[in-house]
Amino acid sequence: MKVTITHKDAMRFEAKTEKDSFIIDCPKISPIEYFLSSIVTCSATDLILIPKNQGKTVTDLVVDAEVLRNEDHPRKFNTLHLTYKFNSDADDTMAARWVMASLETYCSTINTIRDTTAITYTIIHNGNLIRENENMISGGGSNIDMGEINGCPT
Repeated sequence: MKVTITHKDAMRFEAKTEKDSFIIDCPKISPIEYFLSSIVTCSATDLILIPKNQGKTVTDLVVDAEVLRNEDHPRKFNTLHLTYKFNSDADDTMAARWVMASLETYCSTINTIRDTTAITYTIIHNGNLIRENENMISGGGSNIDMGEINGCPT
């Protein structure tokens, strides 16, 4: 994986990846907000792709993230809480497994910060609160195999 950042003007930068490019417009959106957005998007793509690979469908997916950061520099993430709200044609147990598979195994961005950030999650599935303020299972990843996911490459 490779990315090149080029200064355009003022506080605007162009990010070029191996596949495409996009503009980072600071301070409109700060780099840490892009980073947090990437973390959430990584997990959100899992919540669409894992069910799809199992013949299930997720709709109305919204993932909210709340971060508390250190006061002093470097202002690393102390805590991250993710709230997953979605509907699906699966039962609550399967829906919870999808979220846990994303958090514990598939989401590269979350797994990049998990050793330094306390991560918790809440799941609202088909309008029902099925998990609230749960901690991630482990701090070092797991070997859960939910099959190959073909989507946003890591």
